[in-house]
Amino acid sequence: MWRKRTIVFLSLCLFTVSLLIARLVQLQLVATENFSERGVNLLEASVRQRSQEMIIDNGRGSFLDRNGESLVHKKMNVLVLFPFLKNMDWDVEKIANIIGVPKFEILQSLEKAKEPFAFGRPKVVELSESEMKQINQLEIPGVFAIEKKYTLTDTLAEQLIGITGQNDQVLKKRYPDKELPAETIVGLTGLEKSFDEFLLPDGKSKLVYHVDGRGGPLFGIHVKYVEPANPFYPVNIRTTLDKDLQKLAEELVDKHQIKNGGLVLLDIESNSVLAMVSRPKINRNAPFDEKGIHNMMTTQHIPGSVFKTVVAAAAIEHELDDATREFDCNKTIAGTDDPNYQHGFLTFTESFAQSCNNTFGTLAKELKKMDENIIEEYAEKLSILGPVGWKGDVYHFDQFKQLADENFGRVFLEEAAKKDDNFVAMTGIGQHEVRVTPLAVANMISTIAKGGKSEMVRVVTGIEYKNGTSLLPFEKKKLASDSISPYTAMKLQKLLREVVVNPKGTGRSLQSLPYEVAGKSGTAETGLFEGDQELLNKWFAGYFPFDKPKYALVTVNLGVFDAEGAVTPLFADMVKELYQFDQSLKLKDQVSS
Repeated sequence: MWRKRTIVFLSLCLFTVSLLIARLVQLQLVATENFSERGVNLLEASVRQRSQEMIIDNGRGSFLDRNGESLVHKKMNVLVLFPFLKNMDWDVEKIANIIGVPKFEILQSLEKAKEPFAFGRPKVVELSESEMKQINQLEIPGVFAIEKKYTLTDTLAEQLIGITGQNDQVLKKRYPDKELPAETIVGLTGLEKSFDEFLLPDGKSKLVYHVDGRGGPLFGIHVKYVEPANPFYPVNIRTTLDKDLQKLAEELVDKHQIKNGGLVLLDIESNSVLAMVSRPKINRNAPFDEKGIHNMMTTQHIPGSVFKTVVAAAAIEHELDDATREFDCNKTIAGTDDPNYQHGFLTFTESFAQSCNNTFGTLAKELKKMDENIIEEYAEKLSILGPVGWKGDVYHFDQFKQLADENFGRVFLEEAAKKDDNFVAMTGIGQHEVRVTPLAVANMISTIAKGGKSEMVRVVTGIEYKNGTSLLPFEKKKLASDSISPYTAMKLQKLLREVVVNPKGTGRSLQSLPYEVAGKSGTAETGLFEGDQELLNKWFAGYFPFDKPKYALVTVNLGVFDAEGAVTPLFADMVKELYQFDQSLKLKDQVSS
Protein backbone atom coordinates (compact mmCIF):
# COMPACT_ATOMS: atom_id res chain seq x y z
CA MET A 1 0.00 0.00 0.00
CA TRP A 2 2.77 2.43 0.99
CA ARG A 3 4.53 1.69 -2.28
CA LYS A 4 1.43 2.58 -4.31
CA ARG A 5 1.04 5.83 -2.33
CA THR A 6 4.69 6.68 -2.97
CA ILE A 7 4.27 6.17 -6.73
CA VAL A 8 1.13 8.37 -6.79
CA PHE A 9 2.86 11.07 -4.74
CA LEU A 10 5.97 11.04 -6.97
CA SER A 11 3.77 11.13 -10.08
CA LEU A 12 1.93 14.20 -8.74
CA CYS A 13 5.25 15.84 -7.93
CA LEU A 14 6.58 15.06 -11.42
CA PHE A 15 3.37 16.40 -12.99
CA THR A 16 3.56 19.61 -10.93
CA VAL A 17 7.23 20.11 -11.79
CA SER A 18 6.41 19.53 -15.48
CA LEU A 19 3.68 22.17 -15.30
CA LEU A 20 6.08 24.61 -13.67
CA ILE A 21 8.76 23.90 -16.31
CA ALA A 22 6.17 24.32 -19.10
CA ARG A 23 5.05 27.60 -17.54
CA LEU A 24 8.67 28.72 -17.28
CA VAL A 25 9.29 27.83 -20.94
CA GLN A 26 6.19 29.83 -21.90
CA LEU A 27 7.34 32.84 -19.90
CA GLN A 28 11.00 32.71 -20.84
CA LEU A 29 10.98 31.36 -24.41
CA VAL A 30 7.55 31.12 -26.09
CA ALA A 31 5.34 34.05 -25.03
CA THR A 32 7.99 36.56 -24.10
CA GLU A 33 6.58 39.30 -26.32
CA ASN A 34 2.87 38.43 -26.28
CA PHE A 35 1.83 36.94 -22.94
CA SER A 36 -1.83 36.43 -21.97
CA GLU A 37 -4.93 37.82 -23.68
CA ARG A 38 -3.64 41.35 -23.04
CA GLY A 39 -0.55 40.69 -25.16
CA VAL A 40 1.89 41.73 -22.44
CA ASN A 41 5.52 42.01 -23.58
CA LEU A 42 7.34 40.23 -20.73
CA LEU A 43 10.76 41.38 -21.93
CA GLU A 44 9.70 45.02 -21.78
CA ALA A 45 7.95 44.48 -18.44
CA SER A 46 11.10 42.90 -17.03
CA VAL A 47 13.22 45.80 -18.21
CA ARG A 48 10.75 48.27 -16.71
CA GLN A 49 10.95 46.48 -13.35
CA ARG A 50 14.69 47.02 -13.14
CA SER A 51 14.97 50.39 -14.79
CA GLN A 52 13.85 53.97 -14.58
CA GLU A 53 13.15 55.77 -17.83
CA MET A 54 12.19 59.16 -19.20
CA ILE A 55 10.16 58.98 -22.41
CA ILE A 56 11.36 61.71 -24.78
CA ASP A 57 9.11 60.75 -27.69
CA ASN A 58 6.42 58.04 -27.55
CA GLY A 59 7.08 57.26 -31.22
CA ARG A 60 3.58 57.96 -32.56
CA GLY A 61 3.48 60.11 -35.67
CA SER A 62 2.30 63.70 -35.58
CA PHE A 63 0.20 66.20 -37.55
CA LEU A 64 1.59 69.34 -39.14
CA ASP A 65 -0.13 72.33 -40.67
CA ARG A 66 0.56 73.33 -44.28
CA ASN A 67 3.61 75.35 -43.16
CA GLY A 68 5.14 72.50 -41.16
CA GLU A 69 4.06 73.66 -37.69
CA SER A 70 2.94 70.96 -35.27
CA LEU A 71 -0.78 70.82 -34.46
CA VAL A 72 -0.89 68.18 -31.70
CA HIS A 73 2.55 68.21 -30.11
CA LYS A 74 4.92 70.75 -28.69
CA LYS A 75 8.66 70.21 -28.41
CA MET A 76 10.26 71.80 -25.37
CA ASN A 77 13.83 72.06 -24.16
CA VAL A 78 13.69 70.78 -20.59
CA LEU A 79 15.95 69.84 -17.68
CA VAL A 80 15.67 66.13 -16.83
CA LEU A 81 16.79 64.96 -13.40
CA PHE A 82 17.18 61.35 -12.20
CA PRO A 83 16.23 60.37 -8.61
CA PHE A 84 19.66 58.94 -7.73
CA LEU A 85 20.97 62.53 -7.63
CA LYS A 86 19.56 62.96 -4.11
CA ASN A 87 22.08 60.38 -2.89
CA MET A 88 25.01 62.07 -4.66
CA ASP A 89 27.19 65.09 -4.12
CA TRP A 90 26.77 67.10 -7.34
CA ASP A 91 27.05 70.72 -8.42
CA VAL A 92 23.38 71.69 -8.07
CA GLU A 93 24.32 75.36 -7.63
CA LYS A 94 25.76 75.62 -11.14
CA ILE A 95 22.55 74.17 -12.64
CA ALA A 96 20.42 76.53 -10.53
CA ASN A 97 22.44 79.54 -11.70
CA ILE A 98 22.16 78.53 -15.37
CA ILE A 99 18.36 78.21 -15.32
CA GLY A 100 17.80 81.05 -12.86
CA VAL A 101 16.04 79.28 -9.99
CA PRO A 102 16.91 78.90 -6.30
CA LYS A 103 19.04 75.87 -5.48
CA PHE A 104 16.56 74.60 -2.85
CA GLU A 105 13.78 74.26 -5.47
CA ILE A 106 15.82 71.69 -7.40
CA LEU A 107 16.78 69.76 -4.26
CA GLN A 108 13.21 69.87 -2.97
CA SER A 109 11.82 68.42 -6.21
CA LEU A 110 14.43 65.65 -6.12
CA GLU A 111 13.47 64.60 -2.57
CA LYS A 112 9.96 63.71 -3.75
CA ALA A 113 11.06 62.04 -6.97
CA LYS A 114 10.86 58.29 -7.53
CA GLU A 115 11.27 58.45 -11.30
CA PRO A 116 13.13 60.72 -13.74
CA PHE A 117 11.25 63.99 -14.31
CA ALA A 118 11.36 67.26 -16.21
CA PHE A 119 12.07 70.01 -13.69
CA GLY A 120 9.42 72.60 -12.94
CA ARG A 121 6.30 72.72 -10.79
CA PRO A 122 3.50 73.31 -11.62
CA LYS A 123 4.81 74.31 -15.06
CA VAL A 124 7.87 72.72 -16.66
CA VAL A 125 10.76 75.15 -17.04
CA GLU A 126 11.59 75.67 -20.73
CA LEU A 127 15.29 76.12 -21.50
CA SER A 128 16.99 78.20 -24.15
CA GLU A 129 19.49 76.62 -26.56
CA SER A 130 22.29 78.39 -24.67
CA GLU A 131 21.12 76.99 -21.33
CA MET A 132 20.90 73.49 -22.79
CA LYS A 133 24.44 73.73 -24.09
CA GLN A 134 25.82 74.97 -20.77
CA ILE A 135 24.06 72.21 -18.78
CA ASN A 136 25.17 69.37 -21.03
CA GLN A 137 28.77 70.66 -21.11
CA LEU A 138 28.96 70.07 -17.33
CA GLU A 139 28.45 66.31 -17.98
CA ILE A 140 26.84 65.69 -14.59
CA PRO A 141 25.50 62.09 -14.37
CA GLY A 142 21.73 62.10 -14.08
CA VAL A 143 21.39 65.70 -15.33
CA PHE A 144 20.32 66.19 -18.95
CA ALA A 145 19.04 69.07 -21.03
CA ILE A 146 16.96 67.52 -23.81
CA GLU A 147 14.23 68.32 -26.32
CA LYS A 148 11.11 66.46 -25.18
CA LYS A 149 7.86 66.01 -27.12
CA TYR A 150 4.68 66.83 -25.25
CA THR A 151 1.14 66.07 -26.41
CA LEU A 152 -1.01 69.20 -26.28
CA THR A 153 -4.10 68.95 -24.09
CA ASP A 154 -5.97 71.77 -25.84
CA THR A 155 -5.55 71.23 -29.58
CA LEU A 156 -6.76 73.12 -32.62
CA ALA A 157 -9.30 71.48 -34.97
CA GLU A 158 -9.80 68.82 -32.34
CA GLN A 159 -12.69 67.00 -34.03
CA LEU A 160 -10.95 67.00 -37.41
CA ILE A 161 -7.63 65.76 -35.99
CA GLY A 162 -9.38 63.37 -33.59
CA ILE A 163 -8.42 61.73 -30.33
CA THR A 164 -6.23 58.78 -29.35
CA GLY A 165 -6.22 56.34 -26.48
CA GLN A 166 -5.23 52.90 -25.26
CA ASN A 167 -7.83 50.37 -26.33
CA ASP A 168 -6.74 46.75 -26.47
CA GLN A 169 -9.91 45.56 -28.21
CA VAL A 170 -9.64 48.16 -30.99
CA LEU A 171 -5.94 47.33 -31.37
CA LYS A 172 -6.57 43.61 -31.85
CA LYS A 173 -9.51 44.10 -34.17
CA ARG A 174 -7.73 46.65 -36.34
CA TYR A 175 -4.35 44.86 -36.47
CA PRO A 176 -4.94 41.11 -36.00
CA ASP A 177 -1.69 40.22 -37.79
CA LYS A 178 0.55 42.68 -35.95
CA GLU A 179 2.31 41.97 -32.65
CA LEU A 180 1.74 45.24 -30.81
CA PRO A 181 1.98 45.90 -27.05
CA ALA A 182 -1.39 46.24 -25.33
CA GLU A 183 -0.52 49.79 -24.25
CA THR A 184 -0.02 50.94 -27.87
CA ILE A 185 -1.87 54.20 -28.48
CA VAL A 186 -4.40 54.06 -31.32
CA GLY A 187 -6.44 56.67 -33.15
CA LEU A 188 -10.10 56.55 -32.15
CA THR A 189 -11.65 59.36 -34.22
CA GLY A 190 -10.87 61.84 -36.99
CA LEU A 191 -7.58 61.87 -38.87
CA GLU A 192 -5.95 60.01 -35.98
CA LYS A 193 -8.21 57.09 -36.88
CA SER A 194 -7.96 57.44 -40.68
CA PHE A 195 -4.14 57.55 -40.67
CA ASP A 196 -3.62 55.28 -37.66
CA GLU A 197 -1.58 52.59 -39.40
CA PHE A 198 0.91 55.19 -40.65
CA LEU A 199 1.14 56.78 -37.20
CA LEU A 200 1.83 53.59 -35.20
CA PRO A 201 5.09 53.85 -33.23
CA ASP A 202 8.22 52.05 -34.38
CA GLY A 203 9.69 52.46 -30.90
CA LYS A 204 10.17 55.10 -28.24
CA SER A 205 13.00 57.56 -27.70
CA LYS A 206 13.98 57.50 -24.02
CA LEU A 207 16.65 57.88 -21.36
CA VAL A 208 17.07 54.63 -19.35
CA TYR A 209 18.79 54.06 -16.00
CA HIS A 210 19.09 50.51 -14.56
CA VAL A 211 18.29 50.00 -10.88
CA ASP A 212 18.26 47.13 -8.36
CA GLY A 213 15.23 46.01 -6.35
CA ARG A 214 15.56 48.95 -3.94
CA GLY A 215 16.00 51.55 -6.69
CA GLY A 216 19.77 51.79 -6.30
CA PRO A 217 22.21 51.82 -9.24
CA LEU A 218 22.63 48.42 -10.89
CA PHE A 219 25.48 49.27 -13.25
CA GLY A 220 26.77 52.48 -11.71
CA ILE A 221 25.26 55.82 -12.63
CA HIS A 222 25.41 55.44 -16.42
CA VAL A 223 22.24 56.62 -18.19
CA LYS A 224 21.60 55.19 -21.66
CA TYR A 225 19.83 56.92 -24.56
CA VAL A 226 17.58 54.58 -26.57
CA GLU A 227 15.87 55.44 -29.85
CA PRO A 228 14.04 53.53 -32.62
CA ALA A 229 16.25 51.66 -35.06
CA ASN A 230 14.56 53.27 -38.07
CA PRO A 231 15.74 56.90 -38.40
CA PHE A 232 12.86 57.77 -40.77
CA TYR A 233 10.16 57.26 -38.12
CA PRO A 234 7.88 58.51 -36.66
CA VAL A 235 6.20 60.01 -39.72
CA ASN A 236 4.34 63.30 -39.94
CA ILE A 237 0.97 63.88 -41.60
CA ARG A 238 1.11 67.18 -43.51
CA THR A 239 -2.40 68.64 -43.32
CA THR A 240 -3.81 71.48 -45.40
CA LEU A 241 -4.74 73.48 -42.29
CA ASP A 242 -3.16 76.86 -41.65
CA LYS A 243 -2.44 77.05 -37.92
CA ASP A 244 -2.90 80.83 -37.75
CA LEU A 245 -6.18 80.74 -39.67
CA GLN A 246 -7.44 77.80 -37.63
CA LYS A 247 -6.73 79.63 -34.38
CA LEU A 248 -8.38 82.77 -35.73
CA ALA A 249 -11.46 80.84 -36.89
CA GLU A 250 -11.89 79.16 -33.49
CA GLU A 251 -11.61 82.49 -31.70
CA LEU A 252 -14.28 84.02 -33.96
CA VAL A 253 -16.67 81.07 -33.58
CA ASP A 254 -16.40 81.37 -29.80
CA LYS A 255 -16.70 85.17 -29.94
CA HIS A 256 -20.00 84.79 -31.79
CA GLN A 257 -21.13 82.24 -29.20
CA ILE A 258 -21.73 79.36 -31.60
CA LYS A 259 -22.57 76.53 -29.22
CA ASN A 260 -23.56 73.97 -31.83
CA GLY A 261 -22.15 74.46 -35.33
CA GLY A 262 -18.98 76.09 -36.65
CA LEU A 263 -17.36 76.89 -39.96
CA VAL A 264 -15.45 75.43 -42.90
CA LEU A 265 -12.91 77.46 -44.90
CA LEU A 266 -11.62 76.09 -48.22
CA ASP A 267 -8.79 77.24 -50.43
CA ILE A 268 -10.54 77.22 -53.81
CA GLU A 269 -7.46 76.74 -56.00
CA SER A 270 -6.26 73.60 -54.22
CA ASN A 271 -9.74 72.62 -52.96
CA SER A 272 -8.33 71.99 -49.52
CA VAL A 273 -9.43 72.80 -45.96
CA LEU A 274 -7.65 75.80 -44.43
CA ALA A 275 -9.71 75.82 -41.25
CA MET A 276 -12.50 73.71 -39.78
CA VAL A 277 -14.20 74.49 -36.48
CA SER A 278 -16.80 72.32 -34.78
CA ARG A 279 -18.69 73.11 -31.63
CA PRO A 280 -19.37 71.98 -28.96
CA LYS A 281 -15.82 71.17 -27.92
CA ILE A 282 -14.76 67.67 -26.95
CA ASN A 283 -15.18 66.80 -23.27
CA ARG A 284 -11.78 65.21 -22.65
CA ASN A 285 -12.97 63.55 -19.43
CA ALA A 286 -15.79 61.64 -21.17
CA PRO A 287 -15.42 62.20 -24.93
CA PHE A 288 -17.78 59.46 -26.12
CA ASP A 289 -20.54 60.44 -23.69
CA GLU A 290 -20.82 63.94 -25.13
CA LYS A 291 -21.97 65.51 -28.41
CA GLY A 292 -18.60 67.25 -28.88
CA ILE A 293 -16.94 64.09 -30.17
CA HIS A 294 -18.84 64.49 -33.47
CA ASN A 295 -17.47 66.80 -36.15
CA MET A 296 -20.47 69.01 -36.98
CA MET A 297 -18.82 70.03 -40.27
CA THR A 298 -18.83 66.47 -41.61
CA THR A 299 -22.22 65.57 -40.10
CA GLN A 300 -25.46 65.90 -42.09
CA HIS A 301 -27.94 68.68 -41.19
CA ILE A 302 -31.09 70.26 -42.67
CA PRO A 303 -29.84 73.04 -45.00
CA GLY A 304 -32.92 75.15 -45.72
CA SER A 305 -32.56 77.74 -48.49
CA VAL A 306 -28.89 76.97 -49.18
CA PHE A 307 -30.28 74.02 -51.12
CA LYS A 308 -32.11 76.40 -53.49
CA THR A 309 -28.76 76.69 -55.27
CA VAL A 310 -29.24 73.10 -56.50
CA VAL A 311 -32.76 73.81 -57.76
CA ALA A 312 -31.49 77.00 -59.45
CA ALA A 313 -28.81 75.00 -61.29
CA ALA A 314 -31.38 72.48 -62.55
CA ALA A 315 -33.76 75.30 -63.56
CA ILE A 316 -31.03 77.07 -65.54
CA GLU A 317 -30.01 73.95 -67.46
CA HIS A 318 -33.65 73.10 -68.21
CA GLU A 319 -34.48 76.67 -69.28
CA LEU A 320 -36.91 77.45 -66.46
CA ASP A 321 -35.11 80.69 -65.59
CA ASP A 322 -37.00 82.97 -67.97
CA ALA A 323 -35.99 86.53 -67.00
CA THR A 324 -39.48 87.87 -67.79
CA ARG A 325 -41.36 85.37 -65.68
CA GLU A 326 -42.59 86.49 -62.26
CA PHE A 327 -43.55 84.39 -59.23
CA ASP A 328 -46.06 85.30 -56.53
CA CYS A 329 -43.85 85.66 -53.47
CA ASN A 330 -46.74 86.67 -51.22
CA LYS A 331 -47.71 82.98 -51.26
CA THR A 332 -46.30 79.96 -49.46
CA ILE A 333 -45.29 76.78 -51.31
CA ALA A 334 -48.81 75.51 -50.59
CA GLY A 335 -50.34 78.50 -52.40
CA THR A 336 -51.74 80.18 -49.29
CA ASP A 337 -50.96 83.73 -48.12
CA ASP A 338 -47.58 83.85 -46.42
CA PRO A 339 -47.96 85.30 -42.90
CA ASN A 340 -44.24 86.05 -42.59
CA TYR A 341 -43.07 87.30 -46.01
CA GLN A 342 -44.82 89.59 -48.49
CA HIS A 343 -42.21 90.00 -51.24
CA GLY A 344 -44.69 90.67 -54.04
CA PHE A 345 -44.08 89.37 -57.55
CA LEU A 346 -40.40 88.56 -58.17
CA THR A 347 -38.33 87.36 -61.10
CA PHE A 348 -36.14 84.25 -60.89
CA THR A 349 -33.05 86.33 -59.97
CA GLU A 350 -34.93 88.44 -57.42
CA SER A 351 -36.46 85.30 -55.94
CA PHE A 352 -33.01 83.80 -55.38
CA ALA A 353 -31.68 87.03 -53.84
CA GLN A 354 -34.64 87.38 -51.47
CA SER A 355 -34.99 83.61 -50.97
CA CYS A 356 -38.62 83.29 -52.05
CA ASN A 357 -39.92 79.86 -51.06
CA ASN A 358 -42.85 79.79 -53.48
CA THR A 359 -40.55 80.29 -56.49
CA PHE A 360 -38.32 77.32 -55.68
CA GLY A 361 -41.19 75.13 -54.54
CA THR A 362 -42.87 75.83 -57.89
CA LEU A 363 -39.67 75.18 -59.88
CA ALA A 364 -39.06 71.93 -57.99
CA LYS A 365 -42.52 70.67 -58.97
CA GLU A 366 -41.97 71.67 -62.61
CA LEU A 367 -38.64 69.82 -62.64
CA LYS A 368 -40.32 66.78 -61.13
CA LYS A 369 -42.79 66.69 -64.04
CA MET A 370 -39.84 66.51 -66.45
CA ASP A 371 -38.03 63.83 -64.46
CA GLU A 372 -38.55 62.94 -60.82
CA ASN A 373 -34.80 62.29 -60.42
CA ILE A 374 -33.64 65.73 -61.65
CA ILE A 375 -33.16 67.34 -58.21
CA GLU A 376 -31.06 64.40 -57.01
CA GLU A 377 -29.11 64.49 -60.27
CA TYR A 378 -28.14 68.13 -59.77
CA ALA A 379 -27.37 67.60 -56.12
CA GLU A 380 -24.87 64.99 -57.34
CA LYS A 381 -23.51 67.34 -60.01
CA LEU A 382 -22.87 70.00 -57.38
CA SER A 383 -21.33 67.35 -55.08
CA ILE A 384 -23.62 68.42 -52.23
CA LEU A 385 -24.55 64.85 -51.31
CA GLY A 386 -20.99 63.82 -50.60
CA PRO A 387 -18.88 62.35 -49.39
CA VAL A 388 -16.48 64.89 -50.84
CA GLY A 389 -13.34 64.12 -48.83
CA TRP A 390 -10.30 62.75 -50.68
CA LYS A 391 -10.36 59.02 -51.33
CA GLY A 392 -8.37 56.68 -53.55
CA ASP A 393 -6.07 53.66 -53.67
CA VAL A 394 -2.85 54.28 -51.75
CA TYR A 395 -0.15 52.02 -50.36
CA HIS A 396 -2.02 48.74 -49.60
CA PHE A 397 -5.35 50.46 -48.93
CA ASP A 398 -8.25 50.18 -51.40
CA GLN A 399 -10.29 53.39 -51.47
CA PHE A 400 -8.49 54.98 -48.54
CA LYS A 401 -10.54 57.85 -47.07
CA GLN A 402 -8.94 60.88 -45.46
CA LEU A 403 -12.24 61.62 -43.69
CA ALA A 404 -13.37 58.17 -42.60
CA ASP A 405 -16.29 59.48 -40.53
CA GLU A 406 -17.75 61.87 -43.14
CA ASN A 407 -21.54 61.56 -43.56
CA PHE A 408 -23.39 61.16 -46.84
CA GLY A 409 -26.10 63.68 -47.68
CA ARG A 410 -29.49 62.93 -49.18
CA VAL A 411 -32.38 64.54 -51.03
CA PHE A 412 -35.17 61.99 -50.55
CA LEU A 413 -35.38 59.27 -47.94
CA GLU A 414 -38.08 57.29 -49.73
CA GLU A 415 -38.83 56.85 -53.44
CA ALA A 416 -42.50 57.67 -52.90
CA ALA A 417 -41.65 61.22 -51.82
CA LYS A 418 -40.33 61.99 -55.33
CA LYS A 419 -43.83 61.52 -56.71
CA ASP A 420 -45.62 63.78 -54.20
CA ASP A 421 -45.87 67.47 -55.18
CA ASN A 422 -46.01 68.65 -51.57
CA PHE A 423 -42.87 66.74 -50.58
CA VAL A 424 -41.08 67.84 -53.76
CA ALA A 425 -41.94 71.50 -53.08
CA MET A 426 -40.58 71.21 -49.53
CA THR A 427 -37.47 69.52 -50.93
CA GLY A 428 -37.00 72.45 -53.32
CA ILE A 429 -36.49 74.80 -50.36
CA GLY A 430 -34.13 72.43 -48.50
CA GLN A 431 -36.65 70.98 -46.06
CA HIS A 432 -38.42 67.62 -45.64
CA GLU A 433 -35.74 64.88 -45.94
CA VAL A 434 -32.89 66.98 -47.38
CA ARG A 435 -29.66 66.57 -45.42
CA VAL A 436 -26.17 67.86 -46.26
CA THR A 437 -22.87 68.45 -44.48
CA PRO A 438 -21.30 71.90 -44.20
CA LEU A 439 -18.17 70.47 -45.87
CA ALA A 440 -20.21 69.36 -48.90
CA VAL A 441 -21.87 72.79 -49.07
CA ALA A 442 -18.41 74.42 -49.02
CA ASN A 443 -17.36 72.15 -51.87
CA MET A 444 -20.51 73.05 -53.84
CA ILE A 445 -19.63 76.75 -53.46
CA SER A 446 -16.04 76.04 -54.52
CA THR A 447 -17.30 74.10 -57.57
CA ILE A 448 -19.45 77.05 -58.66
CA ALA A 449 -16.63 79.55 -58.08
CA LYS A 450 -14.32 77.43 -60.29
CA GLY A 451 -16.79 77.41 -63.19
CA GLY A 452 -18.24 73.95 -62.54
CA LYS A 453 -14.98 72.09 -61.89
CA SER A 454 -15.76 69.53 -59.18
CA GLU A 455 -12.89 68.13 -57.09
CA MET A 456 -12.38 66.12 -53.93
CA VAL A 457 -11.63 68.08 -50.78
CA ARG A 458 -8.22 67.41 -49.26
CA VAL A 459 -7.35 67.79 -45.59
CA VAL A 460 -3.95 66.12 -46.03
CA THR A 461 -1.42 66.73 -48.81
CA GLY A 462 1.06 64.04 -47.86
CA ILE A 463 2.77 61.75 -45.39
CA GLU A 464 6.38 62.64 -44.65
CA TYR A 465 9.30 60.80 -43.12
CA LYS A 466 10.86 62.21 -39.97
CA ASN A 467 13.47 64.07 -42.05
CA GLY A 468 10.79 65.80 -44.14
CA THR A 469 11.09 63.75 -47.33
CA SER A 470 7.88 62.47 -48.91
CA LEU A 471 6.56 59.00 -48.12
CA LEU A 472 3.16 59.34 -49.80
CA PRO A 473 1.65 62.38 -51.57
CA PHE A 474 -2.09 63.02 -51.97
CA GLU A 475 -2.56 64.77 -55.29
CA LYS A 476 -5.64 66.74 -56.37
CA LYS A 477 -8.41 64.49 -57.74
CA LYS A 478 -11.66 65.11 -59.60
CA LEU A 479 -14.92 63.84 -58.22
CA ALA A 480 -16.31 60.99 -60.28
CA SER A 481 -19.75 62.51 -60.82
CA ASP A 482 -20.66 64.79 -63.73
CA SER A 483 -20.66 68.48 -62.98
CA ILE A 484 -22.64 71.50 -64.14
CA SER A 485 -21.68 73.34 -67.33
CA PRO A 486 -19.45 76.44 -67.21
CA TYR A 487 -22.44 78.46 -68.47
CA THR A 488 -24.60 77.29 -65.54
CA ALA A 489 -21.76 77.97 -63.11
CA MET A 490 -21.44 81.52 -64.47
CA LYS A 491 -25.17 82.15 -64.01
CA LEU A 492 -25.04 80.72 -60.47
CA GLN A 493 -22.11 83.03 -59.68
CA LYS A 494 -24.27 86.02 -60.66
CA LEU A 495 -27.17 84.73 -58.58
CA LEU A 496 -24.93 84.29 -55.53
CA ARG A 497 -23.58 87.81 -55.98
CA GLU A 498 -27.11 89.19 -56.32
CA VAL A 499 -27.88 87.85 -52.81
CA VAL A 500 -25.36 90.38 -51.49
CA VAL A 501 -25.77 93.38 -53.83
CA ASN A 502 -29.57 93.36 -54.08
CA PRO A 503 -30.99 95.99 -51.66
CA LYS A 504 -33.42 93.36 -50.37
CA GLY A 505 -31.05 90.39 -50.65
CA THR A 506 -30.64 88.13 -47.64
CA GLY A 507 -26.88 88.80 -47.68
CA ARG A 508 -27.05 92.58 -48.09
CA SER A 509 -25.29 93.15 -44.75
CA LEU A 510 -22.10 91.83 -46.42
CA GLN A 511 -21.93 94.57 -49.08
CA SER A 512 -19.28 96.74 -47.41
CA LEU A 513 -16.65 94.07 -46.75
CA PRO A 514 -13.07 94.53 -48.05
CA TYR A 515 -13.58 91.50 -50.31
CA GLU A 516 -16.63 91.30 -52.61
CA VAL A 517 -18.71 88.33 -51.50
CA ALA A 518 -21.12 86.04 -53.33
CA GLY A 519 -23.22 83.59 -51.34
CA LYS A 520 -26.48 82.12 -50.14
CA SER A 521 -28.23 82.17 -46.78
CA GLY A 522 -30.34 79.41 -45.31
CA THR A 523 -32.72 79.09 -42.37
CA ALA A 524 -34.04 75.57 -41.88
CA GLU A 525 -36.91 74.41 -39.70
CA THR A 526 -35.85 71.39 -37.65
CA GLY A 527 -39.18 70.24 -36.22
CA LEU A 528 -37.64 70.44 -32.74
CA PHE A 529 -39.05 72.78 -30.10
CA GLU A 530 -38.08 74.33 -26.80
CA GLY A 531 -41.29 75.45 -25.21
CA ASP A 532 -43.39 76.91 -28.01
CA GLN A 533 -40.38 78.04 -30.09
CA GLU A 534 -39.00 75.96 -32.95
CA LEU A 535 -35.25 75.48 -33.22
CA LEU A 536 -33.70 76.50 -36.54
CA ASN A 537 -30.48 75.81 -38.44
CA LYS A 538 -28.93 79.03 -39.74
CA TRP A 539 -26.43 79.01 -42.62
CA PHE A 540 -24.44 81.33 -44.82
CA ALA A 541 -22.31 79.84 -47.59
CA GLY A 542 -20.26 81.93 -49.99
CA TYR A 543 -16.98 82.68 -51.73
CA PHE A 544 -14.69 85.68 -52.19
CA PRO A 545 -13.20 87.75 -53.74
CA PHE A 546 -15.98 87.60 -56.34
CA ASP A 547 -13.80 88.55 -59.34
CA LYS A 548 -10.89 86.25 -58.40
CA PRO A 549 -12.27 83.50 -56.14
CA LYS A 550 -9.83 82.43 -53.44
CA TYR A 551 -11.86 81.28 -50.44
CA ALA A 552 -15.09 79.31 -49.97
CA LEU A 553 -16.59 79.73 -46.51
CA VAL A 554 -19.56 78.12 -44.79
CA THR A 555 -20.80 79.24 -41.38
CA VAL A 556 -23.57 77.40 -39.56
CA ASN A 557 -25.39 77.69 -36.24
CA LEU A 558 -27.57 74.69 -35.38
CA GLY A 559 -30.67 74.52 -33.21
CA VAL A 560 -31.19 78.20 -32.36
CA PHE A 561 -34.27 80.38 -31.99
CA ASP A 562 -35.52 82.63 -34.81
CA ALA A 563 -34.51 85.86 -33.04
CA GLU A 564 -30.92 84.79 -32.30
CA GLY A 565 -27.88 83.06 -33.71
CA ALA A 566 -27.45 84.78 -37.11
CA VAL A 567 -24.27 83.61 -38.84
CA THR A 568 -23.73 86.45 -41.35
CA PRO A 569 -21.86 88.47 -38.64
CA LEU A 570 -19.47 85.53 -38.17
CA PHE A 571 -19.08 85.21 -41.95
CA ALA A 572 -18.38 88.96 -42.21
CA ASP A 573 -15.75 88.93 -39.45
CA MET A 574 -13.98 85.97 -41.04
CA VAL A 575 -13.86 87.79 -44.40
CA LYS A 576 -12.37 90.88 -42.73
CA GLU A 577 -9.73 88.83 -40.94
CA LEU A 578 -8.81 86.95 -44.12
CA TYR A 579 -8.36 90.26 -45.92
CA GLN A 580 -5.99 91.43 -43.17
CA PHE A 581 -4.22 88.06 -43.26
CA ASP A 582 -3.66 88.35 -47.02
CA GLN A 583 -2.45 91.95 -46.70
CA SER A 584 0.11 90.94 -44.08
CA LEU A 585 1.39 88.14 -46.35
CA LYS A 586 1.75 90.61 -49.22
CA LEU A 587 3.70 92.97 -46.97
CA LYS A 588 6.03 90.16 -45.87
CA ASP A 589 6.64 89.21 -49.52
CA GLN A 590 7.46 92.82 -50.39
CA VAL A 591 9.89 93.11 -47.47
CA SER A 592 11.60 89.81 -48.29
CA SER A 593 11.97 90.70 -51.98
